[in-house]
Amino acid sequence: MMKRKKWSKKALLPVLGFAVLAAAIPGAVSANGEKEGGKGVSVKSVEFVGMPAPATAVQMADLYTTASIKVTYSDGTVKSFPLSYKKLFKTTDKVGNTIAGVAIDAKGNPIMDTSVAGQSVPYVSDDPDSNSLFAVPGAKPTGKGGNPLALVTHYEYITANNSGKSAYGQVPASMSLTTLDQNKTTGELTPVQLKKIDFSGVGGLWIPCNGSLTPWNTHLGSEEYEPDARAFEADKTKTFVGSFSSYYDSSKAENPYAYGFLPEVTVLPDNSTKVVKHYSLGRFSHELGNVAPDMRTVFFGDDGGNTMLFMYVADKAKDLSAGTLYAAKWIQKSAENGGSADLQWIKLGQASDSEIKAIIDKGTKFSDIFETSDAAADGFKAVKVYSSEGNKAEYLKVKPGMEKAAAFLESRRYGAVLGATAEFNKMEGVAINNKDKKVYVAMSYLEKAMEKDSKGADPSDDIQVNKISAGVTYELSLGEEKKDRDGGKIESAYVPYFMKGLVWGEDLPTPDAKGNKAADDKVANPDNLSFSQELRTLFIGEDSGLHANNYVWAYNVDTKKLSRILSLPAGAEATGLMTQDNLNGFSYIMSNIQHPGDEMIVADSLKPEVEKLINQNFENKKSGVIGYIQGVPTKQQMLAAKADETRLVSLGEAVKGGARVFWSHDSDDILLLRETHTLVFRLGAKKATVDGKEVVLSAAPQKVKGQAMLPAALLNDFLRL
Repeated sequence: MMKRKKWSKKALLPVLGFAVLAAAIPGAVSANGEKEGGKGVSVKSVEFVGMPAPATAVQMADLYTTASIKVTYSDGTVKSFPLSYKKLFKTTDKVGNTIAGVAIDAKGNPIMDTSVAGQSVPYVSDDPDSNSLFAVPGAKPTGKGGNPLALVTHYEYITANNSGKSAYGQVPASMSLTTLDQNKTTGELTPVQLKKIDFSGVGGLWIPCNGSLTPWNTHLGSEEYEPDARAFEADKTKTFVGSFSSYYDSSKAENPYAYGFLPEVTVLPDNSTKVVKHYSLGRFSHELGNVAPDMRTVFFGDDGGNTMLFMYVADKAKDLSAGTLYAAKWIQKSAENGGSADLQWIKLGQASDSEIKAIIDKGTKFSDIFETSDAAADGFKAVKVYSSEGNKAEYLKVKPGMEKAAAFLESRRYGAVLGATAEFNKMEGVAINNKDKKVYVAMSYLEKAMEKDSKGADPSDDIQVNKISAGVTYELSLGEEKKDRDGGKIESAYVPYFMKGLVWGEDLPTPDAKGNKAADDKVANPDNLSFSQELRTLFIGEDSGLHANNYVWAYNVDTKKLSRILSLPAGAEATGLMTQDNLNGFSYIMSNIQHPGDEMIVADSLKPEVEKLINQNFENKKSGVIGYIQGVPTKQQMLAAKADETRLVSLGEAVKGGARVFWSHDSDDILLLRETHTLVFRLGAKKATVDGKEVVLSAAPQKVKGQAMLPAALLNDFLRL
């Protein structure tokens, strides 16, 4: 191993001029001094090499990855790309002058937590969720020399107030817009400024869970667990609407029908935002909406028990302000491993946002839409849906002329009245595979209404699959020229017609030594999903009550290989999962954590130490984290890395990448420092040390025209650490 020499202070000469001087020397040469050219080598395969499950208390309390990406080239050679996790900020951090997760009212003022006498503090969320990372054409430079990027982030809820009592759903939620600087050499992201997005024009933001980036570069958010309008009308204290309204804007009338929709956020070049709520996309427990490549068809998650599979087809591409809403009927084919079924679509109605908003604004109540009965009666339909009080059957009849209100304000109840299946359980994330025309949907817990109704107590029993508490991720096949149940043409080439289990977990009969109640080498309770079109990989984030630590997984849809690529602190949920395959030449896997240390199922022998470390790492469990997995190469970078094995670059490239360079010109030894990482190499030697570990080089560093040159592959790997 090359020994690192003792560097004296006099010998540590920062090479500050290389970024400027680099233009005067060859930027890159091959090992024999010739310009590197194409060799006809291509990428044959890409594989995620997974990481072991955490084995110690320290690891179980950490957010980290030791996974990598293995690239095999057409000439048979292999290159490994190590991955690492990069924290952007915690929800409790100030970015600029704003606390990231702070809750605000309609005037933009922080909402204060006065639950402890004499200790009035702002409510700050520990529960970040959805991320949309994108470039805004015409955005102003950051002042840090990189590319300006926008990051929209959800803060889903606040777990508890300062006195320790639950605050879930009671305090208005929020989103932030963070301006990021993207280093042009390394792709590293640095937060520059954060501001809260103004939702006062749409009455505030209800529990925003996951979201997506539309094909036209806007953020499509969500409002989950819509308040039950029937319960509200009977007793206002049975929903969070009153608490929400008192905190957000007490001057406005309380109305449950104002919430439960998808907001769309447009970021403008001057860093301002425009927000609209899409009332025509239906009202239910929106986990998220994801738009197909036709820019018209939208697929949804509907979280909760006894929920429904919906689809929306917009009248116009890139415009979600008007369209047709459909609900699915499950026609079962098999029961094993999540089961399989044909899907039949039932048209609920066609409407515009403005039509539905007008119905809401005139104060429409549940009793204006439905007649109800306490028992079976002629003309009444028995339904059992998520909103049903006490999870009991309801007997409903739509009042004449109120079909449109029912379709878009009570989408799940109306769908059930028309015969759609309302038996899905914990329907979560949605991702789209454009090339294969597949949609992936996570069902976190395969139980309850999805099992066979052995007692015959439910109004319907379409879904009768075998119980898997660890959950299933489904694959839906998409087709064109499909018709709805009544023979009407569905104006989309992306209509789901068949659904089957793709990735499923395994329940354990008894917990293992770490406390796991489901197999630790398989996905348990899938939640967030995202699909990389370039890597042909489905990413799955967990929200598990069955794993001691939740994970993010990579599932290759061609090889069917499943790899663990991120481990979360015990009790934390993986959220904000989003892939960007090529953003200014760099790829990212965004991934946040919520509520670290919450409701841990860690074995008693480990729990005290794990809990102590989580409290140290995450401000006594009050901080969620926003960040990403870095080191994911684009296809162009994979090819460049192959060429870089012998291509040499100047030390100026190291300076551009954020490294400090120390080189006494009378010595052949050179030291690079970047954050906590070190690289030491010697001119003419084919070995180097990175963070004290020896690496073997394909080409030796050289001195060219008085300037030190090192292998580009070595430098790029170092800058990705």
